[in-house]
Amino acid sequence: MPIPASILERIETFGRNLESYLDPDYKEAQLRREFLDPLFEALGWDVGNRAGYAEAYKDVVHEDSLKVPGLAATAPDYSFRIGGTRKFFVEAKKPSVRIKDDPAPAAQLRSYSYSAKLPLGIVTDFHEFAIYETRQRPRESDKASAGRIFYCTFDQYPEKWEEIAAIFSREAVLKGSFDKYAASTRGKRGTSDFDDDFLADLESWRDLLARNFALRNDLTQRELNFAVQRTLDRVIFLRIAEDRGIEPYGQLLALTAGPKIYPRLAEIFERADFRYNSGLFHFAAERGRDESPDRLTLRLALDDAVLKEILGALYWPKSPYRFAVIPADILGHIYEQFLGKVIHLTSDHKARVEEKPEVRKAGGVYYTPTYIVDYIVRQTVGPLLERRTPKQVEKIRVLDPACGSGSFLLGAYEFLLAWHLDYYLKNDPAAWAKKKTPPIYETAPNAHGIGHGTKNFQLTTAERKRILVNNLFGVDIDAQAVEVTKLSLLLKVLEGEARELQGKQLDFHRVLPDLGQNIKCGNSLIGSDFYAQPALPDFDDEARYRINAFDWAVEFKSIMEAGGFDAVIGNPPWGQKETSLDAPTKDYLRTRFVSLAGIFDLFRPFAELAFRLVRSDGMVGQVLPDIVLLKDYAETRLLLLEHSIQCIDWWGMAFPDAVIDAATVVVLKARPTATHAVRVSVHDEKPFTHLVPQSDFRSNRRYVFNLFLTPERRALVSKLEQMPRFGDRFEIHEGVHSGNIRDELFVAEKIDSSCREMYFGRDEIRRHYLSWHGKFLRLNAAPAKKTKQRYANVGKPEWFETEKLLVRRTGDFVMAAFDASQRYASNNFFVAIPKSEEKRDDCLFACALLNSKLMTWYFRAIEPRKGRVFAELKIKHLESFPVPVGPAVRQKLVAAASKMIELHARLVTARAPDLVTQLQREIAATDLYISTLTYQLYALTPHEMAIVERESTSTATCEEKNPAATAFEKSASSTYPPQSEVELHRVAEHGPA
Repeated sequence: MPIPASILERIETFGRNLESYLDPDYKEAQLRREFLDPLFEALGWDVGNRAGYAEAYKDVVHEDSLKVPGLAATAPDYSFRIGGTRKFFVEAKKPSVRIKDDPAPAAQLRSYSYSAKLPLGIVTDFHEFAIYETRQRPRESDKASAGRIFYCTFDQYPEKWEEIAAIFSREAVLKGSFDKYAASTRGKRGTSDFDDDFLADLESWRDLLARNFALRNDLTQRELNFAVQRTLDRVIFLRIAEDRGIEPYGQLLALTAGPKIYPRLAEIFERADFRYNSGLFHFAAERGRDESPDRLTLRLALDDAVLKEILGALYWPKSPYRFAVIPADILGHIYEQFLGKVIHLTSDHKARVEEKPEVRKAGGVYYTPTYIVDYIVRQTVGPLLERRTPKQVEKIRVLDPACGSGSFLLGAYEFLLAWHLDYYLKNDPAAWAKKKTPPIYETAPNAHGIGHGTKNFQLTTAERKRILVNNLFGVDIDAQAVEVTKLSLLLKVLEGEARELQGKQLDFHRVLPDLGQNIKCGNSLIGSDFYAQPALPDFDDEARYRINAFDWAVEFKSIMEAGGFDAVIGNPPWGQKETSLDAPTKDYLRTRFVSLAGIFDLFRPFAELAFRLVRSDGMVGQVLPDIVLLKDYAETRLLLLEHSIQCIDWWGMAFPDAVIDAATVVVLKARPTATHAVRVSVHDEKPFTHLVPQSDFRSNRRYVFNLFLTPERRALVSKLEQMPRFGDRFEIHEGVHSGNIRDELFVAEKIDSSCREMYFGRDEIRRHYLSWHGKFLRLNAAPAKKTKQRYANVGKPEWFETEKLLVRRTGDFVMAAFDASQRYASNNFFVAIPKSEEKRDDCLFACALLNSKLMTWYFRAIEPRKGRVFAELKIKHLESFPVPVGPAVRQKLVAAASKMIELHARLVTARAPDLVTQLQREIAATDLYISTLTYQLYALTPHEMAIVERESTSTATCEEKNPAATAFEKSASSTYPPQSEVELHRVAEHGPA
């Protein structure tokens, strides 16, 4: 992008009048109008919103910063966005400020961007232009150069323009250059992460409060957890309100200047009860409010030293956080991690913070990425708003029945806020602003006079409150999570509150809603009928608290009587197994949810519950582990298929540090038509989207949702599935399971007559060939130590002491070898035994088919986990493999498989290099011959052959590499080179050259 002539003119003007511009009396507002706005417009940004976009979607937001002592401002001057998503901040200064040497401007910009989790930011006064990497925690001692990765002066713009534009132009951001550049700077300068830092601070403050509350007060464990969590929530809320100009800045810090800090803090809490009316501050019973007031925390004792440390750490320079710009969803993600731990009281009444058992078993807390939340909200809530008015939309009820810290409800709330504002702006906004109770108001003129004559409107706080109370509902079993959800939503209500107050005298009394009727604590899966089960044990209060029975028909009576919620969204818990529950709970859930007739996993009853709670023609959108699409969850898939599935998306490893891929499913609760098609999307390195008839999912075996089958792949799979199956001709067993007596069962030498030779590891098998490594199975093995169970399962002698096929289990490919010995095999293998009397020929025939590229293609097509964790062949896959009958081709394949065994046996003993090369070439030719015969046997068309050839890859890429591999191993895992159609037919007709 060459530098525009308009910017060259600005540079010339600036240089000609440099002395005037460097005068301290030259205002920042003038600089922005005359120089910075044109600069960024030249980079493609709609600085003045000439396009007339709604506030939520403007390219550039000009922040009305609130000046506060010691902080200069609470918001950056410019926020640059794409589709409403922040990308970077710009901090503007008047030219008299020395950006290169003064650390204050850099500290401001870096703290804004760090708190907002933005990687890069700019400080400029046009005279100077500096770019900063902003993931590093800013500190008071930092110099102006800390984190700076680019610097130039105005006279250098012509030579630096392309470098700047390549990162910060609107086109560069849209094309991903900004993100690539940001990724390239990560880690080079000791970067840290805002999430980790703030979480560490929260945990430190929790520890301080817990220890001191426990020391100074006689509290139960539950009371202690409540007091600590509620105190932290209140302090964080008030501190954010300060940075947003809603509370007096510095009021919490001022408390540290005198004694008896906690009683004075309690007074602020009580004033907040009067001011906000939220459950966060609720200390006295009120008519019409069901939530019990907090009669505990205000009367507690807390040492001044504890509060001095916590409150002092909330302000610069001890704190790097700018609370006004911390995204609400990021705060929720941090709290999700925070809530993964709980405070325990020791026997001597000391507080100790420990990870929750369910979190420890799950391997951590995994929050839902914002882009997935937004996607589900758009697909579920979006259709419900089409062609409706705000009056009609107020009747829509959106539920998350496992809301956690509220990420889905917050996403839905933001979507509803944007929709309402857009509606008002498109339908005579001035008239809406003049109503007796206006839903929008015209913002005061920007402090810098920016806007180019456009009028800006915002939703009033009253309207934001109305939308929240009318539309959003949630339930969670964790009381602390419920409070965090409320906190996040309440903070969202207050966004823009300070701007609305400018120049007005508004009554702040009861500005926030009471969310006690919207966000509730309870066990979504267990109703009070749980206690009607026969022979229940006597539950104490603690046990009843854990069960936390919740009756939907009672708690949301009017909604359920009207037919249910309009949309049910969320990310239900994954991975909680049957063994983690007590017997009464397990029995109750199995009788209440038909989906638990199969494998127990907690996401399954939540998926079923969603359809009980949503009304007819309502929407369900959930994040589920992708194993539900392909594996042993047919009951859940059948449940989904009873309704009209709108879209299924595969997102891969969406959750950081998780080992299970994520999928989202959006369903309309209505019977699908015969022609209904599902929009299927795979978000991979090469993303694609296509339509799949829902009837295809319903008609295949076990209702598998295979998203990776394009129409042409699906047609080929359907053709192959019409053929006889491998399971019809072979019985299949797993190899020997060692259980907990591995050392006694598997031995390196023949100890006694019970020992049998055994193939032990997956490195002993290659395509068509086995190599025994000299290990034994000891049939009369006994555990060295006394155990309740041995767990070992050695199978039956007739499985092994016969001619058989061994098939490797692990990998995203198929590898088989014929075994005429009587050796046993470990459970690294499947053992396939022909059901006919022609065992040897059947084995050789099947071995040739299984090792063909067509069978690996088919396996990857029906179980698309290529190159991913847990790629594994299972008995159900092997049983389903198509094995057609073709006598003429069969005999050719039997002969070819026999030749392969012979060639590999000769290769193992070959020493001369020229002989090794000759044998390798002959193996490759025979391999090609087998593949082409296979195509002929399966009657593949040239187009179908091309599909398989195009998508086939080397099995060697899927196997573990052994540096000491022999020539045999290299040959046995050779590639499948794609062949021309002529060559394929020549080899099939005449055999290998």
